[in-house]
This record gives sequence, structure tokens and C-alpha cells, in this order.
Amino acid sequence: MSEPLLDRHVAFVAALREAGLPVSVAEGLDAARALTVIDLTERETLREAYAATMVKRPRHRPGFDALFDLWFPPVTSDGPAASASEGGAARPVSTLPGEPREPGEPGRPAELAGLRDRLAELLTGDPDAPEFRAFARSMVERFGRVPAAGNRQSWFSYPVLRALSPQTLIARLLDAMLAERGGVPEQVARHQISRNIRRFEEAVASDVRRRIAEESGIEKIAKASVAPPIDRVDFLRLTKDELARLRREVHPLARRLATRLTARRKRGHRGRLDFRRTVRASLSTGGVPLSPRLRPRRPHRPELVILCDASGSVAAFSHFTLLLTFALREQFTKVRAFAFVDAVDEITAFFRPGADVLDAVTRMAEEADIVRFGRTDYGRVFTRFAERYGDAIGPRTSLLILGDARSNYQAPALDTLRLLAGEARHAYWLNPEPRPQWDTGDSVATAYAGIVPMYECRNVAQLAAFVEELD
Repeated sequence: MSEPLLDRHVAFVAALREAGLPVSVAEGLDAARALTVIDLTERETLREAYAATMVKRPRHRPGFDALFDLWFPPVTSDGPAASASEGGAARPVSTLPGEPREPGEPGRPAELAGLRDRLAELLTGDPDAPEFRAFARSMVERFGRVPAAGNRQSWFSYPVLRALSPQTLIARLLDAMLAERGGVPEQVARHQISRNIRRFEEAVASDVRRRIAEESGIEKIAKASVAPPIDRVDFLRLTKDELARLRREVHPLARRLATRLTARRKRGHRGRLDFRRTVRASLSTGGVPLSPRLRPRRPHRPELVILCDASGSVAAFSHFTLLLTFALREQFTKVRAFAFVDAVDEITAFFRPGADVLDAVTRMAEEADIVRFGRTDYGRVFTRFAERYGDAIGPRTSLLILGDARSNYQAPALDTLRLLAGEARHAYWLNPEPRPQWDTGDSVATAYAGIVPMYECRNVAQLAAFVEELD
């Protein structure tokens, strides 16, 4: 492998890790070995060799493809108008002499009609054909360059899609396909057209990223162009759609974690020395205990008590953690859950086996007595919990507190929390805020962390890692 290719390979692997893809050292070496046995001039073969060795899950593939297109682009620009001639019949048509036109400004109606006709022709064909992406590149060159701040120019997808308006071609393409292919169901034809339009939009976006990377550097655009995998998106930044996706992931994630927890407990640690069996075994070796005998370790399944902040600022984090914990209930002897804002109430019954996810969360919000004035008050909650539910915590209990430790400048009740933690076998606090934000504003994270070990838990990956170690 040549030195430039090796450098690019190392940088590409680093970019994948930076984007949240779990690429190990061994997998990086496997990919490097794969490069020595494939035809490097075949770009798609190179893409699939990398994907086969480094992409583990389908949800990681979009980010991988976006980074691959940046580090191994299909073409490189040689100058301002280098790609203007790409695409054969798709070449941009210049304006009439004496008609100045700014970059990105649409041309005359006749020009646009010709380009839209060409796009319509390509959308009814194979989106993997070379001319399909060549046309997208030429359209980015034709419309994608627009003025930016400081008398500079940059590249954008929006002007290209605005000029060509591929979505407005659906009815026209649908009529043409149904007329030509007589037996094709309308739903199938509509699906194919929509898929090809998405592929065109992706090709435009990919070429825009390539051009920006050439001008500003690959590393800079790579960080902005690849969304992190869903398991690494911060709980506090989840959109409604992302939260819905996470809820669908609860049970598959719980099954994976349960398998790991069971295997780890079976392996376990060696038990204490069994003196009698060791002495008895030593008789066969003249009284020398060459083979110590150990008592089998009894796996411990903890009782779990969850105390979760249900206020709006951390609700997504608390809801998902509750759902995951109850999906893992078989890993614990008993699970009891309590929610609070400025009052506390038990919510275990809402998460009974087989309960609907959204129904459980909705019932908790509507029926649980967790709101008095609506402003989070950790000190009052700890005091009321100790008074009403103190017997829930015992020497076999693991206490798990979920919240951001922001108490609206109310008294923190540190002594009460110390008493609760002292009654439990273990106590943990999961905080969804980034560690640098602890102790800012009304946060009393460090004070609480001095009593209960506090862990940053910003996303599903960190939560899963914590659950695996819970004992």
C-alpha cells in the first residue's frame, strides 16, 4: 500500500470513529489488508470492502457512505468550471451574450425546461448509472455556487433543487411510466420515482459536500455532514422522531443487554476458599494443597429502586431509562420506580409487563401525583420520599437516581440523601447533562455527587454501558 493511500486510510478510520462508528484496531487492520487484494480503481468495490470490514449495523451505513464520499470522492475539481462539462447532454447552457448571471441564479425558461427534461429522463432510468451522478455534479456546478459572506462563494444544495424542482416531476413521470409499462401498478411506479428523486437529492448533497471539503478541508466538513448514530445522540437534544425511534429500540437493546448480563454473571468471579475441600484434596499430594478448592459464587440479582426526575427538561432521558429498566426486569429480584417533580409518587404499576410504551408514559404524566407547583425541588422530594417510601430501600437494594441535579435554588437536603444512600447496598446517580455543565446555574451536582456517585449519561451508548456494570 502506498504511503498516500495509507495516510488517507488512517484518516478515514479516525473520521469514522469521530462520527461515532465503533471501529476497532483489528477492523481497521482488516480493512487495510482488504485494500491489497481488490482493484483500487473500482470505487464501488473499495466502498464495499471498507463497509464489509468496518460497518456492523445498518444504522451506521448512511454515516459511513457520507464519509466515504468525502475521503474517496468520485471526481476532483481542477478549477472553477472543471465539472461544468460533466454529464454529456446535461451540460449547463450558458446565457445569451450580454446577459450577466450570478452563480446560482436560474437561467432562461427554455434552459430550465431542457434541464428538467433531461432530469425526467434520468429519473425513469437506473440511479446507479454513471450519467445519473454526472448530471447531479453538473447541476451543482451550474446552480450550486452562491455568494457568501466576505465576497466569497460557497456551495449549497437548495439552489439546485429549487431550480430543477424534481418533486414537481412526479405526476409527469408517473403518467409516462404507466403509459409505457402498461402493467405496472401505480403504487410501484410512484415508489420507484420517489426513490430515484431521493437518490438525485443525495447525489447533489454529496457533491456539494465534496466541493466544500476541497475548499475548506475534509475534516471540517466531515464533522458537520454526518449525524451521529441514534445511540449517541444526547437525550437532551432528541427530536420527537428520534425519541420514537429510541422507544422502538428499547426491547432489542434490552435483549442484547440481558444476554451480556447473564453471560457475565455465569462467568462471575471465583468464590472464597473452601478450606475443608482443599485439605481433603491435598491428601492425595502428601498434604500439599496444590489444587485449592473454591466455593461456587452465588450470582447476585439486586433489588432496584429508581427515583427519576420527570420534569420537562429531562423527561426524555427519564422515560427511556425507565422503559429500558422495566424491559430488563428479569435481571433484578424486584424493581420499584418513583417519579417526581416537586412531589414524589410510585409509578411501578404503570410499567407492568406487556404495558404499551406510550400508554405507560402518558398515564405516569396524567395520573401520578408528582407535581405541586411544577418546579423541580430535589430537597423536598428526598424528604418526602424518606417519609413515605423509606422502607423501599434496604441492604439488598440498589438505588438509582435519574436527574440533572437542578433544584431551582431550593435547599438540597443533603443529610436526607445521605441517609437514603446509607440504607442501600449501592447507590448511583445518572445525570444526562454534559459534565462541564454540572454546578452551573442552579445545579448542585458536585454536592450530590459527594454522597452518591454521579455518572454522566448523555446517550443510549453510555446508558447501556452503565447497565452492564450494574450489580
